[in-house]
Amino acid sequence: MMEFTAEMIAGFLGGEIVGNKDAAVHTVSSIEQGKAGSLAYLTNLKYEEFIYTTGASIVLVNKDFTPKHDIAATLIKVDDAAACIVKLLQLYNAAKPKRKGISKLSSISEQASVGEDCFVGDFTVIEDGVKVGRECEIYPQVYLGRGVEIGEGTKIYPGVKIYEGCKVGSNCILHAGVVIGADGFGFMPNAEGGFDKIPQLGNVIIEDNVEIGANTCIDRAKTDSTIIRHGVKLDNLIQIGHNVEVGANTVSSAQTGIAGTSKVGSNCFLAGQVGIADHVTVGNKVMIGSKSGIDKNVPDGEIRFGYPALPGIKYHRAAAVFKDLPDLSREVRALRREIEELKK
Repeated sequence: MMEFTAEMIAGFLGGEIVGNKDAAVHTVSSIEQGKAGSLAYLTNLKYEEFIYTTGASIVLVNKDFTPKHDIAATLIKVDDAAACIVKLLQLYNAAKPKRKGISKLSSISEQASVGEDCFVGDFTVIEDGVKVGRECEIYPQVYLGRGVEIGEGTKIYPGVKIYEGCKVGSNCILHAGVVIGADGFGFMPNAEGGFDKIPQLGNVIIEDNVEIGANTCIDRAKTDSTIIRHGVKLDNLIQIGHNVEVGANTVSSAQTGIAGTSKVGSNCFLAGQVGIADHVTVGNKVMIGSKSGIDKNVPDGEIRFGYPALPGIKYHRAAAVFKDLPDLSREVRALRREIEELKK
């Protein structure tokens, strides 16, 4: 178990110690749940009351924080506690040893290549023509179909399925249950009143430094490629349809659905349960609020809320009117009665 002292942490962060420089921690906790041996943090003053009762050994705070009462924990004062806790979590994660070795219970084709220092877990299947870069971690029960390519340093958690011909870049993270390259939802009505399947012959390309949450599905293209550009971060339970393109460094919360052939620009933020209709183009640096429905193109830099989605200010004005509709309705009925009386 790795252990860090207050002196080591303050040295790494350039912080000031208030208390015992030899106080040691081996894990991180919230300030409410802090126990001996944990590092907690105070980044929002509405949780200040907990700093006086927390059991954490060390608490990270901003330099301008002045306690109102005595604090048992050692404090480390830094310029930006929120940014520093992220740095510490990254340091802790990087210090964990990487898993290596190829399980005898995995099935790896002789026509596949697996790079140096990789880990391949039990019951993983790697088919013909697969290329896995060095220092990848492929956990148990992963399936890599024919011709799949995986870049260096990518981590693929249990139960991920990547269909044939798809490509995943370097330093990506695919969480449990992700499905890459299943058929897009393509059907054509036929004369008998049923539907004929449209073959989906393309693939999925995921560029470098992409993270995809558990049970998210990205469909293969009908032709050409469904593309997830570098730096994209997708939450759990997201559906991305065939031939969609998601621009670099775009972030989406859970349960978003993007229908086929739509394009989302770079540096966008899609909140939870956003729905984007097919053949829609969303510009760069667009922000879309939770549960919004996008059925028309959105220009660069816009903010959208609601369904059908409206520009931010217009949505809030409409929402303000909407809650008053019952009163307005009664007033209109009363005015109608008065007008009818005047007419008589």
